[in-house]
Amino acid sequence: MATSTSYAYIQSSDAAQFVAGVDEVARGTFIGPVVAACVVLPHILTDDKYRQIKDSKTLSEKKRKEMAAFIKDNAITYGVGTASVEEIDDVNILHATMRAMHRAIDAAYKKHPFDKLLIDGQYFKGYTPPGLDGELLDYECIPKGDKHYLSIAAASIIAKDYHTNLINEMVEQNQELVAYDIKKNKGYGTPKHLAAINNLGITEFHRKTFGICKYIG
Repeated sequence: MATSTSYAYIQSSDAAQFVAGVDEVARGTFIGPVVAACVVLPHILTDDKYRQIKDSKTLSEKKRKEMAAFIKDNAITYGVGTASVEEIDDVNILHATMRAMHRAIDAAYKKHPFDKLLIDGQYFKGYTPPGLDGELLDYECIPKGDKHYLSIAAASIIAKDYHTNLINEMVEQNQELVAYDIKKNKGYGTPKHLAAINNLGITEFHRKTFGICKYIG
């Protein structure tokens, strides 16, 4: 087995810090909640399978599910957070995404505290952990971070797998969504999805403030 150092720790003059990767999925979909995940990986990675952790968009659905299970089994801590369609329509997608991220961080932090956040993207609203008396947790925003940091890539896998399961369950329980090809497009604005919106209108699961959905009832 190979041994390597993950991005889960940053070495300081005092001690190694626990560092969490954070990513979101479904920010641009027309339907369903936005999902975020937060992951802290072990410092020393002794399993070759860690080499298979990469940007979730490059993995098949089957491989993502396999890797999500591996990450959950081996992470120091992880958490998932969502923000609903109603929240997205109420406060806009940016603020709803921040809510989902904070909920994911909360869930992970409560199981095992950490010292810093690596955020995929260019913007983040600071997070204050419980017990820090209003002090923000240190964080860094990293554009395309899931391509460069293992912990962010791990978070992207957890978030995307969770979102896939959520969408599949939504379609199974609401057969009217089959006409929108949601199980295949996962809520994104594919030609078949857009055509169904034009022909059938939107459902209760659609984001009413998004794209074509704003103009069709």
